[in-house]
Amino acid sequence: MKSDVEELMPRLLPVETCGIETGEDFNLNEPPRNPQEYLRLEASLCPDVVVAKIDPKKLRKKQTVNVSLTGCQAAPQGFSPSLKWQRQQVSNFSEIRRSISKHRLHWSGQALDDNVFMPKQDAEEQWKKFCLGENVYLNSPPTDPVTEDPGLDYVKVGFPPFLSIVSRLNQATVSAVLEYLINWFEEREFVPQLGRWQYALLACLEKPLLPEAHSLIRQLARRSSEVRTKLEHQEDERLSPLNLMICLVARYFDQNDLADKED
Repeated sequence: MKSDVEELMPRLLPVETCGIETGEDFNLNEPPRNPQEYLRLEASLCPDVVVAKIDPKKLRKKQTVNVSLTGCQAAPQGFSPSLKWQRQQVSNFSEIRRSISKHRLHWSGQALDDNVFMPKQDAEEQWKKFCLGENVYLNSPPTDPVTEDPGLDYVKVGFPPFLSIVSRLNQATVSAVLEYLINWFEEREFVPQLGRWQYALLACLEKPLLPEAHSLIRQLARRSSEVRTKLEHQEDERLSPLNLMICLVARYFDQNDLADKED
């Protein structure tokens, strides 16, 4: 077995077979007398076969990254933003990203309210509830403000992406939460809570993008364009945030093939 392994695995350092030519036996229990014996001692402590211990629970659900090159659906006539508007949004977004980066350490050190319990990174359903609120997550009808407690219940309406919250997220968590919300968006309509969190997470997403993030933001832009085609009038309050998502993905993150062209 030893010789087979040595044939399959070339030696990193040339180790002489000390003692063999002279008939001397090498005692592994005694201190090595020269560099060759030291290397042979170290080699004797290494197993022939090493098996990695992998925890399946820590593996991401999607191991393969498929980057689709299909573009966004064209906006209906009059629904596409002007190039001036797009440039202004990119400028505002860049300034917000600089501010977050500059003050991240400060905000991450701020104490959270007692009612804020941030989910673990892999708790997909908990993150959806946290960001969107139980009312949206459970598709519950709006409560009557007359009979309901006037205090704002973030558990029901969703926690806003406060700087004290998003500044605590590392890049792996930013990408994970963004993926969770995009998965939710793929099967449901756009809501304000979703738009606020998508904007905040994009603002925290570092460049250059990893392949997973690259695929995610393209998926976000395509889904936004799909929902936009179903809007019936330009006064729909969802039009501006949908245009904004497409604009940021295309213009700021350099996915130019997804960009809206001015009508």
